[in-house]
Amino acid sequence: MSCPFASPAATLGELAPLAGPLPDAYPVEVNRRYCSIEDPALVRRILLRPEVFTPDNALDTAIDLEPAALRILAAARFSLPPVLASASGSDHLAVRRVVARFFSPAKVAAQAGPIKERVAAICAGLAEEYRGGASIDLAQRLAAVIPPEVMHRLTGVPIPPAEDLKAWSQDSLELFWGWPDAKRQLELAASAAGFHAWLETSVAEAVARDDGNLYAALHHSGVDSARIRSLGYFLTIAGQETTAMLIATALRTALHEDRWTQCADSEKSAADLVGHVLAQASSVPTWRRRVAADIELDGHRFAEGEHLVLRLSGGVLGEANDDSLAFGFGIHRCLGAGLARMETEVVLGAAARALPDLRPAGDEPNWMHLLSFQAPRTVWTALGAREAMA
Repeated sequence: MSCPFASPAATLGELAPLAGPLPDAYPVEVNRRYCSIEDPALVRRILLRPEVFTPDNALDTAIDLEPAALRILAAARFSLPPVLASASGSDHLAVRRVVARFFSPAKVAAQAGPIKERVAAICAGLAEEYRGGASIDLAQRLAAVIPPEVMHRLTGVPIPPAEDLKAWSQDSLELFWGWPDAKRQLELAASAAGFHAWLETSVAEAVARDDGNLYAALHHSGVDSARIRSLGYFLTIAGQETTAMLIATALRTALHEDRWTQCADSEKSAADLVGHVLAQASSVPTWRRRVAADIELDGHRFAEGEHLVLRLSGGVLGEANDDSLAFGFGIHRCLGAGLARMETEVVLGAAARALPDLRPAGDEPNWMHLLSFQAPRTVWTALGAREAMA
């Protein structure tokens, strides 16, 4: 029985590191480099002016890397030329048109059935472990499993082995959007170099295979190998890791906020919860822009060369439960928005139906956060009644 004097559980907005004022979540070095823009109206105005507020810093490192780390990358011929999220103008639109064909609404909708079946099969196996008394981390055993499989089916491009994929994705996020110390930078640079080398081979093989996969389609449209590799680098991370992070956040929220049963009973309840997560604590709550020319916008003066961090989730948006910016705005709005939302809703609902007696195991999970990413590191669960609160 719960103690009547127990404190209420922390809300998602209170827990998520990037849900509050952005400068509070960043180290001094990051705040010196970036101006945080919190006002949703101003963010929209900025995103509608890509010729002035350019995306060319989207794949820059958040802090300057040490020379030793740069040497590791240089030795591996590591390069990520502008493409899609980091490109603008005709180059961006040409690539976007090709990629969009692989994420059409019809193709995305067709994935719902296979995802339900896959979640049911995973949960059937987990149920045996739960009944044996195990505690299971759903961030690893469920959330991380589904997105790579879906991405492979939709694009036909190679996906690294699961263990390599997770390590490369998390390391690359930390390298480009984190603030690692000098020693950690060496480890992350070596990991990124390994990922880049794997992509070089896999892109070449996919293009040669020419079986309708995304890389071959880009090649036929005139996109060179370096830019295909750059898109592959970003897509492999953004196309699955950020969705896995969003699923983990949704699972954690449903379990810790007593909405698990509602998500099992109603697809609308699952959709509402995912919308709540996207508004309060999306896995990608910010994005970057660089100012290409001096400009005044809505009374704010921006100087050429200034770097901005734009809020897409949390803050005022969280207070209003407004998820309209969660996937960006304007011509760079995420092409995988519908897919990520659908995947999360389907995984959440299917898992809640398959494992109706699931409860959180242990305390609230710790959260990882970087310049533009956040998620609970784990979602530990078990069967049985929720532990009594002291």
